[in-house]
Amino acid sequence: MVKVLITGSNGQVGSCLVKQLQSCPEIEFLAVDRNELDITSEQDVIKTVNDFLPTIIINAAAHTAVDKAEDEVELSYAINRDGPKYLAQAAEKVGAAILHISTDYVFSGDKQGLYSESDSVSPQGVYGESKLAGEEAVINACPRYIILRTAWVFGENSNNFVKTMLRLAQQRDSLGIVADQFGGPTYASDIAAALIKIAKTITDSKNTFDIGDYGIYHFSGMPHVSWCEFAQVIFDKAIEQNVLVKSPDVKGIKTEDYPTPAKRPANSKLNIQKITTEFNISASDWRAALNHLSDYA
Repeated sequence: MVKVLITGSNGQVGSCLVKQLQSCPEIEFLAVDRNELDITSEQDVIKTVNDFLPTIIINAAAHTAVDKAEDEVELSYAINRDGPKYLAQAAEKVGAAILHISTDYVFSGDKQGLYSESDSVSPQGVYGESKLAGEEAVINACPRYIILRTAWVFGENSNNFVKTMLRLAQQRDSLGIVADQFGGPTYASDIAAALIKIAKTITDSKNTFDIGDYGIYHFSGMPHVSWCEFAQVIFDKAIEQNVLVKSPDVKGIKTEDYPTPAKRPANSKLNIQKITTEFNISASDWRAALNHLSDYA
């Protein structure tokens, strides 16, 4: 029996993991949120892992408030670096693997074209810096690791861009949306499905997965768009589904016209060829994920 420990179980990806694993009878799982396991407590992590003895730990817990992170530096590093380190160390002690979610924010966003796993990292803010520190901590603590970098995550749970756009569309006749930042919107449920497929591959004795196949993988949605283009698709889909009566007038603006405490990458386009080749996992179909927008209300 494969045993999976899920942290951050009430978050966007964590809640999807719980839902999908309920239909996987071959997997026993323990799902914990911060109220049940504080991953920043080394002793709590050790106790939970030793009691459950997982085959795989999936860390879906993170401090993802990008702008707040600029002020909440200690909290960001505690959750995004120390927590993953404790989980990876505990995984190593019980012979488990760890799957850890990371982010496009480890890159500067200045590159032309797609970011590959081997590209140099250069985070531009506390959130990205703390997530990169988490990656390094996991790598140093447990050789059986998969770091899944993703971008522009959205889903039915928690706050995200889709929910914000639907709310603002009810309140305003026109919206200025950033048009010079590009990336691949990624459906949280697709991230969960990818993680489960990876977990099954790692633990399937019939597969040839070995230690050399562990490492960093990119996973995000296609096609790549700007935030402005993403918003327009959301509104078009919402009109089709009668979620909105009318669409606001969408105006593309520059990043400099919408200042934020934290700098955002201009280019968040991730190359996902590696995960497609190794695990036969295709890009997240974010357009299809917008076909049920009533669930986002």
